[in-house]
Amino acid sequence: MGSHDSWRLREGDPITEELTAVRLLGGGSSYEAYLAFDEITYGPVVVKVLRPGRGADGTARRGLRREVEQLALVNHPVVVRGLRERLDGERPHVVLECVDGPRLSSLVRRHGPLTPQQYLPLAIDVASALHYFRHVDVVHLDIKPSNVIMGSPARLIDLSVARSSACAAGLDVPIGTDAWMAPEQAEPGRLGRPGHASDVWGLGTTLFHAVAGYRAFDDGDPAAPDVRARFPQLVDAPYDLPGRTPPAVVKTVLAMLEPDPADRPLPHEVAGALEPVLADLPAPQLSYKVRG
Repeated sequence: MGSHDSWRLREGDPITEELTAVRLLGGGSSYEAYLAFDEITYGPVVVKVLRPGRGADGTARRGLRREVEQLALVNHPVVVRGLRERLDGERPHVVLECVDGPRLSSLVRRHGPLTPQQYLPLAIDVASALHYFRHVDVVHLDIKPSNVIMGSPARLIDLSVARSSACAAGLDVPIGTDAWMAPEQAEPGRLGRPGHASDVWGLGTTLFHAVAGYRAFDDGDPAAPDVRARFPQLVDAPYDLPGRTPPAVVKTVLAMLEPDPADRPLPHEVAGALEPVLADLPAPQLSYKVRG
């Protein structure tokens, strides 16, 4: 991406009259995300702003508007909150709650596999959000480790490609992130239509990564003309989980990675299968020093 596609905002630069940039967090093809100080809430926020030149792009604006609409539907403790938005002007943007904590992807990259005491609560938390999504008819379509913030509870971020189940089912091109897409997202129609079960697959691949420290499937070739070369999950079985993994966790993860979306468990069934495993874990050992 060329430099002209970035606002190149530095610490102290104004994004708007109320928002001051602190640092660039990242972004996608259409937007940049900045940590910012907000004069209205008088605290840190995350601002997703369309890249320069994308404000006149109807597709980019519709994407931002769709995210705003989905955020307005969602009110759940495991999902980041939208605070306000401005969809016109030089810098169309949405202001989001700032969630403190490391991304799951960063934690695994730096420290390797998580312990059961870490990965079980995060899986149960995200499953509760997916259960809620079914009630408000939101399909996230991009559940992956970089969209999960570790904490108590875990937090799910980035609704930039989320949509209703009817809109998800109407997709005829892959939408999401290649390595974490369900088969029906990668090749809509052959094994079913994208929908709520696609998010269960995303949770399955995310939990696999947290448990194992490696992905469930090999990387594909994003430039391959053959969809099956681009998406190994269409043809390959997932790798084995480490032998130390509790059997109930192995069974649940593999159930979430069933190729047919109709064969995957519902989110509340995922939580119900994992909660007893968490309850059976030994309590952490605390030591105290008594001053004499």
